[in-house]
Amino acid sequence: MLVSAKEMLEKARDGKYAVGQFNINNLEWTKSILLTAEELKSPVILGVSEGAGKYMTGFKTVSAMVKAMIEELGITVPVALHLDHGTYEGCYKCIEAGFSSIMFDGSHYPIEENVEKTRELVKICAEKGMSLEAEVGSIGGEEDGVVGMGECADPAECKKIADLGVDMLAAGIGNIHGQYPENWPGLRFDVLEEVKKAVGDMPLVLHGGTGIPEDMIKKAISLGVAKINVNTECQLSFAAATRKYIEAGKDLQGKGFDPRKLLAPGAEAIKETVKEKMELFGSVGKA
Repeated sequence: MLVSAKEMLEKARDGKYAVGQFNINNLEWTKSILLTAEELKSPVILGVSEGAGKYMTGFKTVSAMVKAMIEELGITVPVALHLDHGTYEGCYKCIEAGFSSIMFDGSHYPIEENVEKTRELVKICAEKGMSLEAEVGSIGGEEDGVVGMGECADPAECKKIADLGVDMLAAGIGNIHGQYPENWPGLRFDVLEEVKKAVGDMPLVLHGGTGIPEDMIKKAISLGVAKINVNTECQLSFAAATRKYIEAGKDLQGKGFDPRKLLAPGAEAIKETVKEKMELFGSVGKA
């Protein structure tokens, strides 16, 4: 059964750990993440970008697959199905499709328009029992065609959005999507501290979790981050394991070309990546 992310994030905030959002791209991704969460007794958030949703033929397909998989695999830990960096139109599609959580990324709008659209979605999500994530500032880099310049969030604007009643807030603090360049200056903890002062107990979200040093992750959690997003790292581990399998010629041995065998090493690699992140975030045993 899918649940809102609200309760799991409030528990994470109070317990000084973070729940991982792991983006899904297909059946293998979803299965690997769910099985790892169940094994480690960790709550988990399955993130779906609009591009990935389109790739999987639509949000209704994704919702039906996740719900059926939870049942068939006997998953007992809390699972939220969450739209990642949703457009205004995409949010409504996911509400209709039966997602349990959405993110409205209004960071590219003027703050008053971001506030107005977020206020509307807060009301609908409350009626549906869904959780809502909003964004202020911009996450640097590119994800599914959404390009952010990496502007740090204005704490005053964060407070305007938080006061609307959203369940979690993504505030840009120098984090980026994709792999971090060697000259990346690091997270702006001064900005994070100011945002935290402005929004109080609001669970904060750290996007671009791939490649951030462990000490920075732990410090961010101590300062109020309760949700950390991971996508690129799973993609990289999946690709590396699949490449190793093919370069070893295993796809040419017997029926090694069978997709169930060809994709198995990548699926196992995702499990290892998710396990490492859940242990780092401190969510193991918190279901």
